[in-house]
Amino acid sequence: MKRDLYETLGVAKTADEKELKSAFRKLAMKYHPDKNPGDAEAEKTFKEISLAYEMLKDPQKRAAYDRYGHAAFEQGGMGGGGAGMGGGAGGFSDIFEDIFGEMMGGGRQRRSSGGRERGADLRYNMEISLEEAYAGKTAQIRVPTSITCDVCTGSGAKPGTKPTTCGTCQGSGRVRAAQGFFSIERTCPTCHGRGQIIADPCVKCHGQGRITEERSLSVNIPAGIEDGTRIRLSGEGEAGLRGGPSGDLYIFLSVKPHEFYQRDGADLYCSVPISMTTAALGGKFDVATLDGTKSRVSVPEGTQAGKQFRLKGKGMPVLRSSQVGDLYIQIQIETPQKLTKRQRELLKEFEELSSKENNPESAGFFSRMKDFFDIE
Repeated sequence: MKRDLYETLGVAKTADEKELKSAFRKLAMKYHPDKNPGDAEAEKTFKEISLAYEMLKDPQKRAAYDRYGHAAFEQGGMGGGGAGMGGGAGGFSDIFEDIFGEMMGGGRQRRSSGGRERGADLRYNMEISLEEAYAGKTAQIRVPTSITCDVCTGSGAKPGTKPTTCGTCQGSGRVRAAQGFFSIERTCPTCHGRGQIIADPCVKCHGQGRITEERSLSVNIPAGIEDGTRIRLSGEGEAGLRGGPSGDLYIFLSVKPHEFYQRDGADLYCSVPISMTTAALGGKFDVATLDGTKSRVSVPEGTQAGKQFRLKGKGMPVLRSSQVGDLYIQIQIETPQKLTKRQRELLKEFEELSSKENNPESAGFFSRMKDFFDIE
């Protein structure tokens, strides 16, 4: 008696497509012939689970099986025995491409013609000041990277010679091996997937077509750039193998903390301490801004701690626009220290002359607290 297909995969009859695929992947990885060389029982099990998955992943075949069982594929049912072993679309070849792509060395992924491979992308970390982020700059950087060999011009072959087509894979970079009734494709062991053999390699790059060298590059930092921004320089990464295209260079920017300003998007914030008398009587002070000028801030009489003053257009430029953020000055009131005897006398005299009208917030706070806790 033939084994139930759902039982073969270890799933319920209500299993959806995702569950079927997951169950097949798990079992196939376990029983695949490449992982069990010479094990006839494992090969048999692998064929059974492959056939079960092939039947159940097709909605029409699954519906027929659910209604008629194995009889649906016998005696010419569903187009004869070929329904389970079809070699066309949806056959085992599709299963291998879908399930075993990474196991077989990348599935349908191929190297470019002639063994040329794209070079790797490179990363460069750059730290700039807030002033440089405000104004923008052109920076010169030196990056150690691989560049195209100037002797063989990237071919990897000694000048006067050239690579030859690999005789094992005939230039495809892949070879096929029979495994039962399957045909398994692997990377060519002779040319390692490049499709070509270099019999006489270049003496400078040793057949790689590239050499390591430090390059000097110019990087444009636009005004208004933010911390964490990534700048991509196309084609400035590592040179490709044997004349392949170069990768990209990514500049990761970080902005150093500023001594006076904190940034929030396009706006800047600055905390400024002023004396108690300036806050009480009023006054003025100047602040330096990132555009190289000074801006005067007028403090009105009776200014409280935490009061903010907005300087419009004195913040950071918005990247690639004509807009500019604002600068916010936050007032911190400094309590006087190391008082002289005369200063103490004057402060005590001021305190004696003070009334609730002079300190409405503190008077109101303690009054509300007394009422809340019902205390005298």
